[in-house]
Amino acid sequence: MSLKTQTWSYLTFKLGKELFAINVSKVLEILEIQPITKVPQAPAFMRGVINLRGNILPVVDIRLRFSLTAADFTVDTCIVVLSIQSNNEVMLLGAIVDSVQKVIDIPDNLIQPSASISSYFKEDYIIGIGKIEEEFIMILDVDKVFCTDGLLEVPAFSSN
Repeated sequence: MSLKTQTWSYLTFKLGKELFAINVSKVLEILEIQPITKVPQAPAFMRGVINLRGNILPVVDIRLRFSLTAADFTVDTCIVVLSIQSNNEVMLLGAIVDSVQKVIDIPDNLIQPSASISSYFKEDYIIGIGKIEEEFIMILDVDKVFCTDGLLEVPAFSSN
């Protein structure tokens, strides 16, 4: 008896030359880059907040979150609005990426564990590495990427 392979849809994006993916179930929308209001005493990777249809949306620079070199925004730079799960609460968050690529489907059997991932990325942040044609794609666990290191305790974003 063989097990059926499950296929998941992912939004792919680039940080520099590296290709990453986020499960589309976490992606609400993609925005053009826009002016961001800084928040005092926020972590370095927290760029600030934007107004999203009357709501305050915290915006995080994924490059800085992964301790990569900051990059100037270009015409391709986007804010990916994500739904993050933390401590049984859902939080909306904007993630700055260098460029959004496309939505792809990756079967489970083409995703390998991330045990030998580069030291640039915390292994906890990576669900696995997919290979489509000749390109490797690091699949992120966005709940873990954005719900650690006190991000939710930043005064402007805590619910207390």
